Amino acid sequence: MAALTLEMAEKAVKAAQAKARELGTPMTATVVDDAGRLVLSARGDGAGFFTPETSRAKAVAAAAFRRPTKEMANLRESAPAFWGNVAAVLGGAALPSISAVPIISGGKMIGAVGYDSSTDEQDHLCAEAEAAAISNR
Repeated sequence: MAALTLEMAEKAVKAAQAKARELGTPMTATVVDDAGRLVLSARGDGAGFFTPETSRAKAVAAAAFRRPTKEMANLRESAPAFWGNVAAVLGGAALPSISAVPIISGGKMIGAVGYDSSTDEQDHLCAEAEAAAISNR
């Protein structure tokens, strides 16, 4: 299995920054490895001061549950007691809120990317661009 490198994380963040510029929104992009450990976080100009923490918590959730956080937000409807309390139970370390996706390489999840600063849909589009830049299914 390929390891997530700093070079890969830098490539992903640059892709997210390009997508954010295209959308005209400030951004913070964060990349974590498969265990949720921080690889890289970049707070863009104009992004909120808590966005590094929230984008990381979203990326950690995508890595921990091995699925896009958009799916987790949708699952809240079917299991609100669980998905509505994940962030509190995990002390805020994982936030199952829209805008993080796993990074896949060789059919395996090697990490996740999280994004924060704009609308949920814009955040999700940037996270997808970020992951696509380095995913190798």
